[in-house]
Amino acid sequence: QVQLVESGGGVVQAGGSLRLSCEASGTLYALQTWAWYRQTPGMEREQVASMSSADGSRNYADSVKGRFTISRDLAKKTLYLNMNNLKPEDTAVYYCKLSQWPRNWEPPHEYWGQGAQVTVSS
Repeated sequence: QVQLVESGGGVVQAGGSLRLSCEASGTLYALQTWAWYRQTPGMEREQVASMSSADGSRNYADSVKGRFTISRDLAKKTLYLNMNNLKPEDTAVYYCKLSQWPRNWEPPHEYWGQGAQVTVSS
């Protein structure tokens, strides 16, 4: 069983920076997709960034492209989201998600972090 523990949320002024961390415990398999999502009250959870272990590709939502960077430290089993030039509209609860395939012909096992509040003041 995998657990994801997030840290690094907080309050920052517009234009500032924050880094979110998501530390995994448990067994990780080679075939993985990591992602960061965010959610505001009354809205659906939206994916803001993702990265795949299969080819190292990274994808970003248009709203964060050029400002957010997703990265991973394999040794620490930790996923990061560096957020720069933050805007008030980035205010949300941010969640990390791991999808992994113990066997590539089976559906993925999916895990979520507990969420971290990011508040950007204007």
